[in-house]
Amino acid sequence: MTAKIAVATVSGKAYYLLVNELKTRGLDFVSLTPHESVPIDIKVVITTAAERHLIKHPKVLVYSNQADPAEIVNEAARMLYSKKTQETIVVGVDPGKTFGLAVLSDGNVLETLTCSSVEETFNTIVDALARLQASVHVVKVGNGAPAAAAELLFKLDETLPKSVVIEVVSEAGTSRLVGETVHKRGLRDALSAVKIAERRGQPYLREKGRKTL
Repeated sequence: MTAKIAVATVSGKAYYLLVNELKTRGLDFVSLTPHESVPIDIKVVITTAAERHLIKHPKVLVYSNQADPAEIVNEAARMLYSKKTQETIVVGVDPGKTFGLAVLSDGNVLETLTCSSVEETFNTIVDALARLQASVHVVKVGNGAPAAAAELLFKLDETLPKSVVIEVVSEAGTSRLVGETVHKRGLRDALSAVKIAERRGQPYLREKGRKTL
């Protein structure tokens, strides 16, 4: 069994939302009813508050119908992949009216989220790099919205230490690949950020990088 996440619920709505998020993120999972035994290979179980008492497992995440399913899937991914120190942390950014962000740890997606401004995006990136220790930190910014990308790159260069690698990545094809299966704008932006994080970019010429995290 390759799946490390189990969705254990008989709630149709919760199951649909959680499974859709897991599939969109490319995370393998198994489906269980709350009364079924959890396979030994499963590391995280996601269920609802009403069914929590039925789950016998050391790591259980409880999903609320009012919550964003992306948040609980982010938490499940962090539980699976987070280590005290990673080899490489990559932050991918899809700039635009809404900024999509994705944080990858050694190639595994830890978090996806959206921000509404350059300032919020910048602060989120700085926080992620300070929070997640790694041998290598990389920030990859898509080139699809030149003005927004340029403003963000300037702020990153001004603040991040020179040890942080900054790259500019071509966005050609990222929106099309994501848009074929995803229709919600914020989710499209976040998943485009994943594609950007996974692509090889062109090094951004650092001019400042004088501060430290």
